[in-house]
Amino acid sequence: MNKNWFKDWFNSPHYHRLYQHRDTKEAALFINNLIERLAPKQDALMLDIACGKGRHALQLAEKGFDVTGIDLSEESINEALKMESERLHFYKHDMRLPFWINYFDYAFNFFTSFGYFNTKREDNNAIRSISQSLKPKGILVMDYINVTFALNNLEKETNKIIDNTTYHISRWHDERFIYKKITVEEDTLHENLSFTERVAIFNLDSFTELFSAQGLKIKEVYGDYNFASFDEMKSPRLIMIAEKIK
Repeated sequence: MNKNWFKDWFNSPHYHRLYQHRDTKEAALFINNLIERLAPKQDALMLDIACGKGRHALQLAEKGFDVTGIDLSEESINEALKMESERLHFYKHDMRLPFWINYFDYAFNFFTSFGYFNTKREDNNAIRSISQSLKPKGILVMDYINVTFALNNLEKETNKIIDNTTYHISRWHDERFIYKKITVEEDTLHENLSFTERVAIFNLDSFTELFSAQGLKIKEVYGDYNFASFDEMKSPRLIMIAEKIK
């Protein structure tokens, strides 16, 4: 498997079509709940890491915050740049590399936009860069799948038809990763396309260790977008709020 598979897949039009259900209404509901809980100052500087086309960043900017979004996908950033404004900025950037040291009050990583990398060093580099981007006592919010729940409820085979395209989806796992293979079938293709997603099996203990090594301490943990208490067996999400302590 290509260790940088996400570069090709996240730039593919099929990725954006398959996940088009992640709509503005969903983003607005989560952001409203999050801002109510965090209660940031109006002049807070915010970083949206792996921002995609910027749907969450836009919601934050519309609330009056100064927001910067970064993403590795050139196609996503080009789309996001159409929304750029005085309070909303976008850059093509790899989260594994440093970005604006000690600058932001808040950093956000939404919708399992982590855990793609091949090595622990790359994971550490990404968390280090995120931590470095925060001011002292800055806040990181990371939204990840609850891997225990995901593994217990893994659908091995599903199909989705969108317009004239059929997506055959297969899921499996090993000791390190959960995989999703997407096979694209449509009449205009000479042969089927195939993409494979991969996300690391990181639980709360894994993140506690990762964060601690980079000066971040988890303060609160929730299990869904309504901020219900986290239950390892029942919660669909693992939403962590961490503070930069050094």
